Amino acid sequence: MVYTLDDTKRNAIATKLGDMKLLQQLLIENEQLFLRESTDSEISQRIQDMLNDDQKNLGVLDTVIVQYGIHKEPNRTVQQEVEKVRELMQGSELSLYEKVFKHELLKHQQVMTGLLIHKAAQRVGADVMAAIGPLNTINFENRAHQEQLKGILEILGVRELTGQDADQGIWARVQDAVAAFTGVVGSAVTQTSDKQDLNIQDVLRMDHNKVNVLFTELLQSNDPQKIQEYFGQIYKDLTAHAEAEEEIVYPRVRAFYGEEDTQELYDEQAEMKRLLDEIRNINPSASEFKDRVRQLSDIVTDHVRQEENTLFAAIRNNLSTVQSEELSTQFKSAKSRIQQRFGGAKTGANV
Repeated sequence: MVYTLDDTKRNAIATKLGDMKLLQQLLIENEQLFLRESTDSEISQRIQDMLNDDQKNLGVLDTVIVQYGIHKEPNRTVQQEVEKVRELMQGSELSLYEKVFKHELLKHQQVMTGLLIHKAAQRVGADVMAAIGPLNTINFENRAHQEQLKGILEILGVRELTGQDADQGIWARVQDAVAAFTGVVGSAVTQTSDKQDLNIQDVLRMDHNKVNVLFTELLQSNDPQKIQEYFGQIYKDLTAHAEAEEEIVYPRVRAFYGEEDTQELYDEQAEMKRLLDEIRNINPSASEFKDRVRQLSDIVTDHVRQEENTLFAAIRNNLSTVQSEELSTQFKSAKSRIQQRFGGAKTGANV
């Protein structure tokens, strides 16, 4: 049987990604609440900046989860924690200082979860690292937010204890801390732009990079079990990618990319899917298995080259930034729905 790589380690990472998404939603809710309760314009502006980052990063998390390809519910204890914090935040039992204090702890939890996923991915597989790459942006920005929140906490805490304003030098010190952190970490992570979402070219390119890594891992491996597992993931990723493109992307671009060129993309993917079904019925230990995988890799490489060299340019020239980002959102939604159909099921037949 050919299986996807939905083993224990990968499922555990998927659950952690689910934890991060649930916490990210709570962070956004908290910051919206703080804006309603804050009477300090400086604090409000800094919280608004964090909210803008967190709303963008929720979209980044959605992208990472779809790229990863395994969808899991958050850990039950995290769900219970979120419900408890949400109740406290919405009540009047805590002061604004105490609410922001709990928020800073949630930011720390989010940072540590993101770093844990990154470190675990390094041990599990290069394809996982390719899928979670954008997570570095969230890790970086949440760490910077922690420094901002420390300054906010000092100001709110001094006011609560003394009724007076804190030393205004707090903000300068906070900015120095953020700048120092940026200097140490900023160049080492991949950061997204200020746009709300990745555009369709970004998302398709991430898919292309991930499947290229999977082909490399498969062809370099001599372990029959690993070979069939890698192929299982290739089967799942390419099928979801192709079906989502054919449902969302190709109909949208046909008018300006051209009937003939668009049909060529459909035809290439039809051949790709035919080969996928043929390969999954071959014993991974058979000599022809890798030969057929190489043939599939060549077809995918040519297909990717056409998309990245000509289709992407046509999209840039004919769709606005907003339209390209909307297309990305629609593509990710379709791909996620298709992935849910696969679930943790086997993607192969008896061999």
